[in-house]
Amino acid sequence: MSASWSVMSCMFFACCSLLAALAVGSPGSSNLDLPVMSFDEGYTHLFGDDNLVLHGDGKSVHLSLDERTGSGFVSQDLYLHGFFSASIKLPADYTAGVVVAFYMSNGDIFEKSHDEIDFEFLGNIRGKDWRVQTNVYGNGSVGIGREERYNLWFDPSDDFHQYSILWTDSLIVFYVDNVPIREVKRTKAMGGDFPSKPMTLYATIWDGSNWATNGGKYRVNYKYAPYIVQFSDLVLHGCAVDPIEHSSACDTVLPLESIPTAITREQKVQMENFRKRHMTYSYCYDRARYKIPPPECILNAKEAKHLRSFDPVTFGQGKRRFTKHRHHHASSTSM
Repeated sequence: MSASWSVMSCMFFACCSLLAALAVGSPGSSNLDLPVMSFDEGYTHLFGDDNLVLHGDGKSVHLSLDERTGSGFVSQDLYLHGFFSASIKLPADYTAGVVVAFYMSNGDIFEKSHDEIDFEFLGNIRGKDWRVQTNVYGNGSVGIGREERYNLWFDPSDDFHQYSILWTDSLIVFYVDNVPIREVKRTKAMGGDFPSKPMTLYATIWDGSNWATNGGKYRVNYKYAPYIVQFSDLVLHGCAVDPIEHSSACDTVLPLESIPTAITREQKVQMENFRKRHMTYSYCYDRARYKIPPPECILNAKEAKHLRSFDPVTFGQGKRRFTKHRHHHASSTSM
């Protein structure tokens, strides 16, 4: 493992140089024209037997959860930075306890010091909306949960919507339909907690009954199974590191202007508006969990006011004991 990581470290600096060059170009546009991969070009089956089904030309994937198992797929390559995206249509009706995850991780390689960048979609009871959660771990820093949760301005089970992750050596941006909803900047205060090692991309659906809906109050009801999530427009665009050959694809990226490297002023306004209206939780403002916000947090008075109005106990001066719920993404070993 040490030899492999030495090779990856060299590639890290090459990719940093690439993305630094990208950064001096014009900021990314909200309308990207990046190549869409078929499943066989970029991904492989992770778990779930026949609960993974390809459709059409192999560019659409259906994952399902039933009483037997969930399902998932994973990218064939490791990536050190890039832009990763999928159009996703979530299951409808009663979805309490169901978790759909679109995320990057290297936990299979670095068990005690893994990195992770998460989109998690948390199901709900009938009549209640899906919730979206984002999270970031670096260097095994699972003791500091950096969760944020949001409601959406649309029903994600009605149609496909695009969810994207931009990851560079200096920032991470989460997008919904090309609107940035969260920006995580690499700062000295984060220390080694910023994701910095190559990761693979995962997509899964699984049973999170113990925590996903109202802290486990509502569980998956398999009367409504199978729960089917649909993926299309799969984009893997970045610095690929082959897990066997340890060769890099950094020298074959598209023209500089094709990858966003920061959010524009217009997108900054969009993000601020989204967060003021739709954010329902942020670890930075959780007074019950952290008496002093983690050092990387930059507090925004408007966000704080919105969250206090939403939950004055968690985000105000109230006193409530916080109980940590630790969870893991489902995998073939846990199903």
